[in-house]
Amino acid sequence: MENDDMMLDKKVTEFLDVLSSNEPVPGGGGASATVGAMGVALGIMVGNLTLGKRKYADVEPDIKELIEKSQSLMDELKHLTDEDARVFEPLSRAYGLPRGTEEEKAAREAVMEHALLEASLVPLQIVEKAYESLTLLEELGEKGTRIALSDVGVGALFARAALEGASLNIFINTKLMKDRTQAED
Repeated sequence: MENDDMMLDKKVTEFLDVLSSNEPVPGGGGASATVGAMGVALGIMVGNLTLGKRKYADVEPDIKELIEKSQSLMDELKHLTDEDARVFEPLSRAYGLPRGTEEEKAAREAVMEHALLEASLVPLQIVEKAYESLTLLEELGEKGTRIALSDVGVGALFARAALEGASLNIFINTKLMKDRTQAED
């Protein structure tokens, strides 16, 4: 993927236009990672709104640490948006491989198996990062400013959507795998 094709370098409207097009990427995995990053961003906003307030002075060191961890997590999720597109491309090409002869079928199946596995690993990372973000958002909800509690809630809903969306991608990809042992790992 070329740098000018990086999904998150696009304006939101451009991203949505590409997402709604007939292009294979971004898809559900990239959208899940982006929604997860947006959820963490809301947590960071709440942390920033909390900093410097006398009422929250006793938790300011915790808030600073939560912002730092959340920033790192948001960056990872942004990266996974593009990574999901990158690992889907070989799978998309594999669907178009010939399968007229037994040799072609066997070759296609081997390529598909590998591509399905690779296409499952990035959503697995998205699930892990979304779960981590739920933990951080919970703590921000407990320690952050009360005036932005709804923002933490929306962030948590986004994180949950990211987790469930990426889980669905894993399920679909592994269900198509022939090697059940590998799929279940």
